[in-house]
Amino acid sequence: MKAGGTGRPVSSRFSREDAVDTRRHQAESRGAHYLQILRPQPRPGCPRHSAPCRIASCNGNQDLGVMRKAKAPRGNTALPAGKVAPPTPRRGLWAPASARPPWTSRDARPLCPQTETLVGRRAPGCLSGRATAPPLDAPGGSVLPSRPPARLSGPGGKMAAAAECDVVMATTEPELLDEEAKREAESFKEQGNAYYAKKDYNEAYNYYTKAIDMCPKNASYYGNRAATLMMLGRFREALGDAQQSVRLDDGFVRGHLREGKCHLSLGNAMAACRSFQRALELDHKNSQAQQEFKNASAVMEYEKIADSDFEKRDFRKVVFCMDRALEFAPACHRFKILKAECLAMLGRYPEAQSVASDILRLDSTNADALYVRGLCLYYEDCIEKAVQFFLQALRMAPDHEKACAACRNAKALKAKKEDGNKAFKDGDFRLAHALYTEALAIDPSNIKTNAKLYCNRGTVNAKLRELDEAIADCTRAVTLDHSYVKAYLRRAQCYMDTEQYEEAVRDYEKVYQTEKTKEHKQLLKNAQLELKKSKRKDYYKILGVDKNASEDEIKRAYRKRALMHHPDRHSGASAEVQKEEEKKFKEVGEAFTILSDPKKKMRYDSGQDLDEEGMNTGDFDANNIFKAFFGGPGGFSFEASGPGNFFFQFG
Repeated sequence: MKAGGTGRPVSSRFSREDAVDTRRHQAESRGAHYLQILRPQPRPGCPRHSAPCRIASCNGNQDLGVMRKAKAPRGNTALPAGKVAPPTPRRGLWAPASARPPWTSRDARPLCPQTETLVGRRAPGCLSGRATAPPLDAPGGSVLPSRPPARLSGPGGKMAAAAECDVVMATTEPELLDEEAKREAESFKEQGNAYYAKKDYNEAYNYYTKAIDMCPKNASYYGNRAATLMMLGRFREALGDAQQSVRLDDGFVRGHLREGKCHLSLGNAMAACRSFQRALELDHKNSQAQQEFKNASAVMEYEKIADSDFEKRDFRKVVFCMDRALEFAPACHRFKILKAECLAMLGRYPEAQSVASDILRLDSTNADALYVRGLCLYYEDCIEKAVQFFLQALRMAPDHEKACAACRNAKALKAKKEDGNKAFKDGDFRLAHALYTEALAIDPSNIKTNAKLYCNRGTVNAKLRELDEAIADCTRAVTLDHSYVKAYLRRAQCYMDTEQYEEAVRDYEKVYQTEKTKEHKQLLKNAQLELKKSKRKDYYKILGVDKNASEDEIKRAYRKRALMHHPDRHSGASAEVQKEEEKKFKEVGEAFTILSDPKKKMRYDSGQDLDEEGMNTGDFDANNIFKAFFGGPGGFSFEASGPGNFFFQFG
């Protein structure tokens, strides 16, 4: 079957035109909402055209109603001098020939003539599935001239440029879809604004995201979503949206403000200053930008002071500076880790652990947070667990210097301490003392571990009967750790051994306040008793006997002391000497009265008050005791053998 007397099969015409239609549809789907229509050029010998026609597919057929593309020359096709290359075919359809005179080039050669608008709709009876262009003189036709084609540079040269046609914008379905998408995106934005005003930031985020999906080139949508993410505390994601908004629109002041705010919240004060400066360049009267710039400058100053004070080991001041900086940069992990490290150095381990744990919940691979967590355990004398955290930090960051040094110290400290404990159990106290001393020199900043080492060395000194050194080591231990009960107990026992009962009572009271156990209560009572006994007269000391002396030893000691301090023996001495000797004579008699009576002696040894049951030690006469012991009057006499020399004689 032939179509329109063209002499060509219909199937052949369909295959060529369908291919053109397919490419045209693909171009429209990529957003090319225009059609290009080219008029064929005449070629010599064509009975249809009055001028020479260049379309190879024409074949002089005047009834050809469907347009075909001409083949364009390829590569470096050489043309004879003065010849013009055929126009480069464009996507679209060739327009039918017309009686209008064609456009001509500079050398008066006929070129591609006029173009027309083509409406991209299907028409009944159209074999190609597309309506053909209306005649140039048809009503409603839009006629625009095309530009002449470029000439070749010469024989053998490349084509400089293909002949171009005019592009006429047509109202197509993609344009209508774009307008619909913009309206829908704006609707999503309004809904997001409503939820943002209600402080429902999660829903606001969802609607802003929908708006961005519909219209991804709108800077305000990214800015609004950045503001929502900031309210949700997701500053790193908000930073990405804020940066995208200013990339789309560099004059977007709020976008620069939000970018700077995100930088500041994340601790990058220098980048924040740059963003705020850009906002001020766009609007120098913006009060928010001015204030935020001051805040960023303050954070930079706090950071500088903190670095200097950390080198000076002024950790309290570093904590203060970081607290102030975190008021403006609440999401900065670096500031938090520096604060946590200083808290650990100050012995505030629970606070430091809390900060490090919060960071690890957000980022379990943060090497600095792992180091701080291990540092807290290390300073709390949990050395084995601390080593595990240090090793994990080194796996995340093999060049982490602090973690490497802390791990090395922890292992060395653990080894020395274990060696000292083994030597102490083996009874080699001198070796144990030396090992504990070496361990103390490894890391002076490890307070709790060093406190235990001092206490252990104090125990070794007590075993060596170097009580003063033992007391000094225990004092160092409780100075490092005020809650170290074992050191207080060890020092109190040393005080008891050196008869410093007041100090012993004070230590036992501290221990009992910390741990109210029966054992500690009994130790406190014993110390209080010894203190009470120490404040009364020591009758054993007055007589010069031991506390376990027998009755005969007490009598002999009394006889000796009584005769030594008898007033008659010192009658020729000065008044002061006589008074002193008389006092001692009475004390000797009092001591003999108590220690010679088994009941009184028992009460005295038990620390009870002898005056409670009428045993008034002050109600006696030393002379009567002396006379009773030596057999009454006439049983002895003192005689002077010279100035200051006396001897006594028993009757």
